[in-house]
Amino acid sequence: MDVRFFAGAAEAAGATLRTIDVEPTQTVADVVDSLAGNDDHLARVLEVSSLLLDGARVDDRGSAVGDAAQLDVLPPFAGG
Repeated sequence: MDVRFFAGAAEAAGATLRTIDVEPTQTVADVVDSLAGNDDHLARVLEVSSLLLDGARVDDRGSAVGDAAQLDVLPPFAGG
């Protein structure tokens, strides 16, 4: 699965893209936890970020990733 990080999430992750191996039975929460690892700053950013799984908003992080190919991490944006 490709994980794309945007704006502050990319800064916290130190990358705009990571490719990771996931099992279809893993939940979005499992993936987010593995992305954060031991990085507390990234974990905080991931906690407040909106997520898109193959372009669809993730409302339940407990749902399985299934055969999704992409996860987008969008931190809160400020501006007008």
